[in-house]
Amino acid sequence: MLHPVEGKNVLVTGGTGSLGQAVVRRLLTNELGTPARITVLSRDEAKQHDMRLSYLHRRDATDDVIYRNFRELLRFRIGDMRDYTSVLQAVRDAHVVVHAAALKQVPTCEYFPFEAVRTNLMGAENLIRAIRENDTKVERVVGISTDKACKPINVMGMTKAVMERMLVQANLECSACVFACVRYGNVVASRGSVLPVFLDQIRQGGPLTVTLKEMTRFLLTLDHAVDTVFAALRTAGRGETFVPRAPAAFVEDIAVVLRGDRQIPIVYTGIRPGEKIHEIMVSEEECYRTIERDGYYVILPMLPELSSNHLQSPVLEGEYCSSHVTLDQSSLREFLRDYVPRLSPA
Repeated sequence: MLHPVEGKNVLVTGGTGSLGQAVVRRLLTNELGTPARITVLSRDEAKQHDMRLSYLHRRDATDDVIYRNFRELLRFRIGDMRDYTSVLQAVRDAHVVVHAAALKQVPTCEYFPFEAVRTNLMGAENLIRAIRENDTKVERVVGISTDKACKPINVMGMTKAVMERMLVQANLECSACVFACVRYGNVVASRGSVLPVFLDQIRQGGPLTVTLKEMTRFLLTLDHAVDTVFAALRTAGRGETFVPRAPAAFVEDIAVVLRGDRQIPIVYTGIRPGEKIHEIMVSEEECYRTIERDGYYVILPMLPELSSNHLQSPVLEGEYCSSHVTLDQSSLREFLRDYVPRLSPA
């Protein structure tokens, strides 16, 4: 499916977040076809206002298509995933849904676990219910998950793990709609990621705070994250979970590379509430039903009713974990150059 949104109404829940905005911007370039309409659903009127203004102020030639399409295609809707009526009104005319709305900060979810349940689980149930119980036009839903959902130890990961299962199961009750997921790790420079934290600490003169020397993380650019969403929109089958191939690095090395030759100390603070030392994107149980498609790992659903594909030879022999570090300091410096221009190759 080369153009899955051609002539379609697309709904992006949580569309004012880092990923949501990146998805909207890429949709406006028509790389998945020209949508009939793009609707951003979120509960923050200030972020919607800022997002609208950011398009109105664009004048660069490279933004011509996006600017024109914004004026013709983009709509904003105030609403809350926790409120069924809001969700139903938003999905009533949608054909494609990218479900990015979530509480995603690990410490916040630890201190307010039921709030994470209300947004991440009840919000997903409201979306599924709206499609299941009403005469909607929705053909495809892609839910945004996280590596923290794999063997979860924190509330955010636990709620996202259940959300994944809810979307998989929804395929059994909504025969006219394909529900799929994407799962990925730390998005470089997004809100809540370690990069802006370190850069702010450097501007303040330090220290740089690292939890543990051993801590590792997967690193994705925002475009790579959107690429994964778009791959799922193009080819995901019912109940499949798309996982990008991403580099991994020591968090300490990120701090060292960003610090450069500045005399800024690194302080080790210990693990925060609910934090993992290493992240996992495919577990050892899932690797036996993980195939490769178009450069992505695809985890096939465990429900037998959805296992229509004859399982190919699994592409992984064990779990896909960030402890398998692939970026040393030199390659990490190159990887981060687009985000920190003063970084030069070693």
